[in-house]
Amino acid sequence: MEKEAKRKEDVFEAVEKQQVKFVRLWFTDILGQLKSFAITPKELEGAFDEGMGFDGSSIKGFARIDESDMLAKPDPATFRIVPWRPKEHAVARMFCDILQPDGSPYEGDPRYVLKRNLEQLEEEGYTFYIGPELEFFYLEDDKDPKVLDEGGYFDLTTLDAASDLRRDTILTLEEMGIEVEYSHHEVAPSQHEIDLRYKDALTMADQVMTHRIVVKEIAHQYGCYATFMPKPIFGVNGSGMHVHQSLFKGDRNAFFDLNDEYHLSEKGRGYIAGLLKHAPEITSVANQWVNSYKRLVPGYEAPVYISWARRNRSTLVRVPMYKPGKEKATRVEFRSPDPACNPYLAFSVMLAAGLAGIKNKYELPPPTEKDVYTMSKEEKEKEGIKSLPGSLIEAITLTENSELMREALGEHIFNNFITSKKVEWDRYRVNVTEWELKEYLGVL
Repeated sequence: MEKEAKRKEDVFEAVEKQQVKFVRLWFTDILGQLKSFAITPKELEGAFDEGMGFDGSSIKGFARIDESDMLAKPDPATFRIVPWRPKEHAVARMFCDILQPDGSPYEGDPRYVLKRNLEQLEEEGYTFYIGPELEFFYLEDDKDPKVLDEGGYFDLTTLDAASDLRRDTILTLEEMGIEVEYSHHEVAPSQHEIDLRYKDALTMADQVMTHRIVVKEIAHQYGCYATFMPKPIFGVNGSGMHVHQSLFKGDRNAFFDLNDEYHLSEKGRGYIAGLLKHAPEITSVANQWVNSYKRLVPGYEAPVYISWARRNRSTLVRVPMYKPGKEKATRVEFRSPDPACNPYLAFSVMLAAGLAGIKNKYELPPPTEKDVYTMSKEEKEKEGIKSLPGSLIEAITLTENSELMREALGEHIFNNFITSKKVEWDRYRVNVTEWELKEYLGVL
């Protein structure tokens, strides 16, 4: 209790020192869309003690109209000044936990789902660390995908029109307490990547949500538009979010074993095996939009085939090579997620898949160091390499039949997520696309 009180005291102190006029309370719906409402500092005491009431029936996947009363209770550890708001009328933000009127956690809150999935780990003394690489595009506006440059991977020339944009974005992220490891131009024209330094999973899920809004806000200041849409431009690479993950017990990396030929412990091997086995059924959460499956196709560096390797970047899972003395850096890179997913749910289902592999002692198949894209169908079948689902409805069908997903997400989000995605698929499949008109109208 003393630690919590001190955190609240820090918030009150910062509000007074920074002359904060408004505090925005942030949370997400089940699809990972950021929601927010503002309170004045005089409401903070009540918000910390009891939460602030709002109508949950208006939030995607939350409550029915007859059970709509919800409470948003801010997490004081997430208090940050919002740098893009005027300094003379300072605005701060905090992420919230969503509660029922009786004060119990609301099972439709994605942040709670992640917390619940982390509980067992924490009881056993483990910490789940995440380091994501978020790719995105800068475009002229949100109506038409016109690029700002024709630059390529790691370009540092006048072709990279967004160098200043990235710089200001990184400075803003750091102002909000988010550590950035790398940033660079990506493969496609006007495509960029900003990688965040690894943190515990809950902190990182909050940081991914902050990352996305910061990138968009700074782009808006420059008169352009940033999108995390997985595949906004036909014929070039889409945007992924490779997720580096590891389990630590104190300072010890539970995935590392010096004596193993791949420097992977039994837990590390089991975790990878779990990701591989359950990859098809967790894909609907890691790649949750119709558009996600325009990225997950062969030929554009996106991982489609369920295999693992150390150096091979055509595989779904990669284990970066061990460097002597760097055992803490041993990690698993899961390469299929895209940056438009709900990070609270995506991190939850990846962890559930990995832990199932450890608990049930799944056998890890040999690594695939060949380029899977160039392998024939027969070669893939011989090595037992299967593919991720090819469409949203295929992915949702696999999720719907998965007990692992039902348990990881909880009944409420499991059912509401599937219902929402089926509605999205139906809306998509009845639409007549430009491709169909060009392909069929003049010949049929």
